[in-house]
Amino acid sequence: MKKKRYNYQPEEKVAILKRHLVDKIPVSDICYQHNLQPTTFYRWQKEFFENGAAAFQKPRKGKKDKKAEQIERLESKLQTKNEVLSELMEEYIKLKKILGNFNWCMGSP
Repeated sequence: MKKKRYNYQPEEKVAILKRHLVDKIPVSDICYQHNLQPTTFYRWQKEFFENGAAAFQKPRKGKKDKKAEQIERLESKLQTKNEVLSELMEEYIKLKKILGNFNWCMGSP
């Protein structure tokens, strides 16, 4: 019967690596406790050190800036629509008053 594979979350991998690097627990003991192959442990360690610089980098401007630009563009578009609607309403009210006076002159109720 084959053993079921367990997929470790990134936080779990870091905790396992920390036990070796900080607590000085031998790799053989850690691998035995977590049912890991030493090659898996060393691959995790290699990835950890290769990607460790990313933890100290400032976050890049990306999605937030794009979303902010999109929000700004949509707000501007909405403001323009509101201004056009306001002008149309003013013209409508003026026209209604003119036609109301015209209808009154013509004898319509």
